[in-house]
Amino acid sequence: MGLQEDFEQYALKAKSLPDTTTNENLLIIYGLYKQATVGPVNTSRPGIFYQRDRAKWDAWKAVEGKSKEEAMNDYITKVKQLLEEAGIAA
Repeated sequence: MGLQEDFEQYALKAKSLPDTTTNENLLIIYGLYKQATVGPVNTSRPGIFYQRDRAKWDAWKAVEGKSKEEAMNDYITKVKQLLEEAGIAA
């Protein structure tokens, strides 16, 4: 399978992560997903009253320098790790 297919497969598997997955880890995979699918941040940072959106924006901004392929590979690796930690077959 190619990188794109693997990425799409792990994007689906990420939806089965348990509720106990930390916000920090969820933000990491969110940022990598956005970088892989959209590219560099293309919006302004949300205001202080939008903490959730701001955290997501910051997570995306943190991986802004990665190429699409790098972001996909890192996303797959991170989701695989989280699934294994949760005892779910990756």
